[in-house]
Amino acid sequence: MKIKDVKTWAVENPPPHYGGPYWIFVKLTTDNGISGYGEAYGVPFAASKVRGLIEDVAERLVVGRSPFDIETIWRVMYASGFSHHPEFTMGGVMSAIEIACWDIVGKALDQPVYNLLGGMVNEKLRSYTYLYPGGETKSGALAVTNIHADPEIAPKRAEHYIKLGFTAVGFDPVMPMGSFDPRQLSLESLDNAELVTKNLREVAGSKCDLLVKTHGQMTTSSAIRFAKRLEKFDPLWFEEPTPPENRDEMARVARATTIPVATGERLVSKYEFADVLGKQAASILQPALARVGGILEAKKIAGMAEAHYAQMAPHLYAGPIEAAANIQIATCSPNFLIQESIETFGGFYAEILKKPILWQDGYIVPPTEPGIGYELDEDVADAHPYTEDKTFPPMADKPIVLELPD
Repeated sequence: MKIKDVKTWAVENPPPHYGGPYWIFVKLTTDNGISGYGEAYGVPFAASKVRGLIEDVAERLVVGRSPFDIETIWRVMYASGFSHHPEFTMGGVMSAIEIACWDIVGKALDQPVYNLLGGMVNEKLRSYTYLYPGGETKSGALAVTNIHADPEIAPKRAEHYIKLGFTAVGFDPVMPMGSFDPRQLSLESLDNAELVTKNLREVAGSKCDLLVKTHGQMTTSSAIRFAKRLEKFDPLWFEEPTPPENRDEMARVARATTIPVATGERLVSKYEFADVLGKQAASILQPALARVGGILEAKKIAGMAEAHYAQMAPHLYAGPIEAAANIQIATCSPNFLIQESIETFGGFYAEILKKPILWQDGYIVPPTEPGIGYELDEDVADAHPYTEDKTFPPMADKPIVLELPD
């Protein structure tokens, strides 16, 4: 059995765009007719260019190989051009192709991928969601997009998700993020973020964990000041308190607070996660499987984490094929903590799959179907092409001055 064909899509995610404005998918097909799906996340180029990159790598380095040769395929792609360096572009490309290979392998053996990586450890997967706007009004107008910094609306949205069954919610009370991060937060911003967190804890009580999901906006000193204000609210984690490029500085934050530090959505490969673990910069790892290098790479990271008593919380702000890969690795990882969800995986997230992801009472139920467990509905993908030449997420091109809610 050899890989014969490659096809890609850039799919527009209709409003409200939860999970991003577009998703990049790939399908590999073998000479005996078995197809597998993969996804690339966060490659920092226009969607049409990313499709071209995936097709180029697949056609040059993957077509003609057995989909079972995942380790070899990964090494050949990683070393292409004598690069041997973790970075977003090849990370996303490799991940998409690698996930598709696993999907084929599972289908060929009539087994879910998690059964090929040690078997089911977790029969259900605890999940959390970001706080998303719900159309509330304030002063007669629609709620501000940045509801995370609104001390009135954020608790209302948390209450909504708790009623749905979530036992954890994520929020970033120091948004927005920009090209000039990290920055020193003002006292006004710190006061507001503390108030948001306080109000969320009053709503959540002990029923729901609070996940402080910042995005590297702070300098080390600012992150430490911020963490000291939040410790009394006992968040489950403090995510990316500083940018991910300097793990020594993130480790300084981790040593200065009792809140567990989480990181990983902007890291590629076992090599960068080994650095995080070695420097004790984080105790909760959040690989994005459509960027980190794929399913086997995430399994290796989970093994390293287990030896450091660190836990896995796969990141998700992409499409449902990355979600499917995350679910496979979460199901077979003893040190799994929690999985990020896009709300309850409804709307377009469900429409673009032939069978939607099953979410019940705060938990994801792993699929039993072979491969990654979910099939892309290609008719839906074809009907929603993304044609704009934009990258995601858009970043501010000037220093940020946060305007707080009235």
